[in-house]
Amino acid sequence: MSDDSENPPVVHGSTEHQDSYEDEGGGPVKTFLEHLEDLRWTLIRCTIAIGLGILTCLSAGNFIIKLLVLPLERAQRAWTTTEQTVVISMGTNVWSRMPLRVFPIETGITNREIKLRLTPVPVGTNLVMALVPDTNPPEAADYAMSIDLKTYSPGGGFTIAIQLAIFGGLTVSAPFVLFFLGQFILPALHFHEKKFLFRLTAFGSVLFFGGVAFCYFVMLPVTLSTTASFSNWLGFGADEWRADEFISFCCWFLLGMGVSFQLPLVLLTLVKVELMDVAALSKYRAYFYVGILIVAGFVTPDGNPFTMLLMAAPLGVLYELTVLIAWFWERRAPKQIEV
Repeated sequence: MSDDSENPPVVHGSTEHQDSYEDEGGGPVKTFLEHLEDLRWTLIRCTIAIGLGILTCLSAGNFIIKLLVLPLERAQRAWTTTEQTVVISMGTNVWSRMPLRVFPIETGITNREIKLRLTPVPVGTNLVMALVPDTNPPEAADYAMSIDLKTYSPGGGFTIAIQLAIFGGLTVSAPFVLFFLGQFILPALHFHEKKFLFRLTAFGSVLFFGGVAFCYFVMLPVTLSTTASFSNWLGFGADEWRADEFISFCCWFLLGMGVSFQLPLVLLTLVKVELMDVAALSKYRAYFYVGILIVAGFVTPDGNPFTMLLMAAPLGVLYELTVLIAWFWERRAPKQIEV
């Protein structure tokens, strides 16, 4: 009668099982407490990365503000009007911009913009403030639209700094956070799972930053210009905006556009795990377009219909590219099976 203790069965934590698991690409087998310790250090590293990102963006707040204001300057340059306008400046600042019908004066100037400077003029023995033609106007006077960003509360500047620190800190620290999370997750994955995750991360990053770039260079200038035009059409002035609301508007718009560009990533992942196929993508195309419009309505901060359509257009293009890629995968799959 043989003794079972001489030939012990191979258990999950045995040396043979651990060696085969590591050969397939998995990391060393650890106990539950060891995994908790690794998770604790991962969370500590992520927290430190986010904290350093917030401090960095807080110290570089002035530079970030200049970046966010650039689309507004582009919108002011691109804004057009057929109405003759009077631009009044003093020193390096533009004091007022108004239609000629509101401020009727006789200057003999036939240009679309009548640029005047408020300056002291000697009259006898006195100095009188008068408007004279401006031969050296400030740079802001060349804008077709003038919008000033102002804070209207004692804590307005502090609120803006906190907004920039949070949004910027999360963005700057995101690569490091993903790296630390990858250090925790990747050792437990097999080679083919790691390969798929690397591709997924790279594709998602390209889509996210592509959406942010499209929003920054295309959508923000158009949106800001149409928003000001719509306010003027309703009879409201659009020459002063709250700085904190403007910063929040831009940050949420950029973030929302980057996230919405993840649509192909989600759909292609569903196709990869065989929860969807080309036939389903084609069959429900109309429903997806309705969903895209709904997403655009939620993500677009100002609710402007033109901005919603401008945002939905690239998402529609990305959806069609997704269908094309899924069709290519489906055509290539039988060839891989035959080989």
